[in-house]
Amino acid sequence: MCSLAASSLPVNWPGGESPPGPLRSPGDPAKLSDFSLEHKMKPGFPCLLVLLGLLHSAVMSVWGVTTTFPSFPTPDSFPTSDFSSGSPTDSAWSTSSSKSQSFSNFTGNRDDRGVCQCSVILPDNTFPVLRVERLEITAQTISKKFETELSKVKEYVQLISKYEEKLLNLTVRVSIMEKDSISYTELDFELIKMEVKEMEKLIKRLKVGFSGSTVIIDQLEVEIRNMTLLVEQLETLDKNNVLAIRRQVLALKNRLKECEASKVESTPPPPPAPGSCAHGGVANISKPIIVQLNWLGFSYKYGAWGRDYSPQDPGNGLYWVAPLDTDGRILQYYRLYNTKDDLLLNTNARQNQISYGQGSGTVVYKNNMYVNWYNSQNMAKINLTTNKVDLSQTLPNAAYNNRFSYANVRWQDMDFAVDENGLWVIYATEASTGNIVISKLNDTTLAVLNTWHTKQYKPSVTNTFMVCGVLYATRALNTRIEEIFYYYDTNTGKEGRLNIVMQKMQETVQSINYHPFEQKLFVYNDGYLLNYDLVFRQIPQ
Repeated sequence: MCSLAASSLPVNWPGGESPPGPLRSPGDPAKLSDFSLEHKMKPGFPCLLVLLGLLHSAVMSVWGVTTTFPSFPTPDSFPTSDFSSGSPTDSAWSTSSSKSQSFSNFTGNRDDRGVCQCSVILPDNTFPVLRVERLEITAQTISKKFETELSKVKEYVQLISKYEEKLLNLTVRVSIMEKDSISYTELDFELIKMEVKEMEKLIKRLKVGFSGSTVIIDQLEVEIRNMTLLVEQLETLDKNNVLAIRRQVLALKNRLKECEASKVESTPPPPPAPGSCAHGGVANISKPIIVQLNWLGFSYKYGAWGRDYSPQDPGNGLYWVAPLDTDGRILQYYRLYNTKDDLLLNTNARQNQISYGQGSGTVVYKNNMYVNWYNSQNMAKINLTTNKVDLSQTLPNAAYNNRFSYANVRWQDMDFAVDENGLWVIYATEASTGNIVISKLNDTTLAVLNTWHTKQYKPSVTNTFMVCGVLYATRALNTRIEEIFYYYDTNTGKEGRLNIVMQKMQETVQSINYHPFEQKLFVYNDGYLLNYDLVFRQIPQ
């Protein structure tokens, strides 16, 4: 058996041609047939010489080296040798060895037919197919990334062109503004001075209009003086600063207008005569005035209070306070005070007991107290002088026993009210499906004189009161703010919305009573007795 070991072969074949034979994996043994060496030799030493010569020619042709065989001895057996260690006299072999690596360690034998057989192991560095495939994949990936980046660059080019157009437009606008700035002349400064002088005159009028000097007016006057000095300084500076001074002048003008408007608003119209309806209705309401805590204490959160009103003697009525029991339903005790000082000092009080009123819809008119009688549909008239029930009368179709009471206030199905026109009752019926019903009463017989039906749902309001035949309803905005939001005019049959803010001390308003002579509201607010002044809208002359 002939064995032939090779050290290396070049990657590229001569002339760019493909290597002979099929591709193989590195390290696989190659046969002579791979090089088209299918020569059958005769036995003997010449066979081996021919084989070696053919093999050497094939290898040298691969390396691009042309050489000739040196003279070999002709022993019967070919010893193992290394061509690289040939003698210096072998010039041809040395030439081929200098350009390539040598073969070594080969053996051969002849088969039984005398044919020489040997195997050749070619080097591992054959054509790199796997590397070429990886190179192709990498090239494709890089090409895709390049296309993506190229598309981004195109978008950026478009954006840059747009911004270039905007920049050109901006340049034109700036150039126009620079040309226009020449128009600011001495005339502009004179106009500003005239505006400042007008503001000075307005300040003087405001100071005369206000009672005494105020901090706001004084501050505005100082700012206007500073403005005069600033205008004089600007005349010597760059005229483009006129824009800044114009802005300051405009701001001062607006503040002066606001100050003048607040002066007009802060001066309320003169009130109508006591007990008169010569006005256009409620326009505003004052802040609450705390009069007193009810005499039973903070635990008695429900009740009502007010002042007796009589058209015959409107300014000398008794003050009364009627807190309910802690259950918020039963009225059995009330107190009367001759004067407000007695109420404030809690002295000279007359305390009476009844059995029993229901709810906090109580009112006093012409020395009589009107209440919803306990657990019934009846209205009761109690004489304050004798503390006896003079009359009890059924209110037709009225819901009772907490059927349609106010929001957050129980047992106030019947709410009595007094105004310049007399005695009223506010309630709801099953037929009205809970909407407010207003009835005018005969204070002597408790007969219903007239009735009006509204579209306002009674349990959605916190309380109501009457002024000159107009019903006003309130609702809670939060724990400290109430709003008069609805009205119904029995004189015209019109109803609508209002937006009058009404501050309160505590969360729940239990009752509101109006006194026509004092033109005040008497509010029972979680046990506290409060007063409010009403502001009326003037009738256009």
